[in-house]
Amino acid sequence: MFKELSAMMGLLGNKDKMQAELARYQAAVAAITAEGTAGGGMVTVKVSGKLEVVSVKVNEDALKLNDREVLEDLISAATNQALSKAKEQVAAETANMAGSMGLPPGMLGGLGLPGM
Repeated sequence: MFKELSAMMGLLGNKDKMQAELARYQAAVAAITAEGTAGGGMVTVKVSGKLEVVSVKVNEDALKLNDREVLEDLISAATNQALSKAKEQVAAETANMAGSMGLPPGMLGGLGLPGM
């Protein structure tokens, strides 16, 4: 516990490095995209590192099913898959940021940063 406190106090003394790391982190998260598919590629959803849906593609085969409930399920499944992948990428980027700041893993978890 004292080691973590020491690391946090060190960061407070190095505000410029902390701001630079945070800016790098924000840029890296903004560049993240993840894709999820469902129904053998009938539906593809792309999300950003901010966990926002960027695009939804529904191919002709899915439309030919003429089944609204199935299509809704496919969209939901593809979206959940894409969000899960994006969260994993954000978590990895967050761990990189924490490590470069000399913090132990999980130390930034209480700050409300995505993926923590």
